[in-house]
Amino acid sequence: MCTISQRGIALLMVLWVLTILMVIVFSFSFMTRTETHATASFREGVEEKFLAEAAIERAIMEIIYRMQNLAVEGSEVWKTDGTSYSGELGDREYVVKITDESGKVDINAAPPLLLKNLLVNSGVRIEDADVIVDSIMDWKDPDDLHRLNGAESDYYMSLPNPYKAKNANFDTLEELILVRGVTPEILYGSGEKKGIIDFLTINSIRSTININAAPKEVLMAIPGMTSEIADAIINYREIKEITSIGEIQGMLGANYTLIVPYISTGGSNTYTIDAIGKKANGKGGFPIRATVVIEGDNKYRYVYYKTPAHITQ
Repeated sequence: MCTISQRGIALLMVLWVLTILMVIVFSFSFMTRTETHATASFREGVEEKFLAEAAIERAIMEIIYRMQNLAVEGSEVWKTDGTSYSGELGDREYVVKITDESGKVDINAAPPLLLKNLLVNSGVRIEDADVIVDSIMDWKDPDDLHRLNGAESDYYMSLPNPYKAKNANFDTLEELILVRGVTPEILYGSGEKKGIIDFLTINSIRSTININAAPKEVLMAIPGMTSEIADAIINYREIKEITSIGEIQGMLGANYTLIVPYISTGGSNTYTIDAIGKKANGKGGFPIRATVVIEGDNKYRYVYYKTPAHITQ
């Protein structure tokens, strides 16, 4: 006969086995639920990515229509000044905007004053802006001579991870992070604050700003520009495209002679497209930034494509 002690040990063993089985069951259930959520999240991410890619293609189509003076019946011609457009597909939506590169500040061609004003208006201290602008100029010039607040290879070679100044034009905007004084916050922004990368380009190859495409932040970087004049320009181009500077001379008033050397009205054939695929009425989503060159005959090529991109909504 089993003693009471033996029956107690058997009971404890049964309880331990049951406990272990319950832990295994709960662990399996947790792993299954985690994998299910991960699969659903992955599926949603893929759907949002495909939707953003589709929005990029839609924007390219709209650019081609615009350049050929065509329009789909019942729809408006899309603007290329960063105006947002959206569309829905089931419980998903896309938000997309097109910006003509001629409406941005070209870091390879723009006067230093435009760069400085853009930096200061974005919250950079004047003395820090002087360092950044002079360092940008030193980075791309072919010599090793320092500007007053600039930096050449001797500065960069003294850093913990040394490198040399490029002494040539910028090939990407991200290259700016290598320049003395430029921080990730200044370049990319933080939170809801936009970085200067949204207002810069290497593709316009012009020293002036196309006022038909420039966002207000770029317009405000133009010497002599005021918030009132910038708003007036934006409101005017909502009605019709500006075809000549003389058309808005009265709008510029006494600041005309200060502003006119820095502005133009002609567009380019290079455009940046920002697209986000996301849940309808939701935040976040999957962002893509692409820069395309329209080459005519319905042909185009990408010169920049980043997925996912850093896009401030």
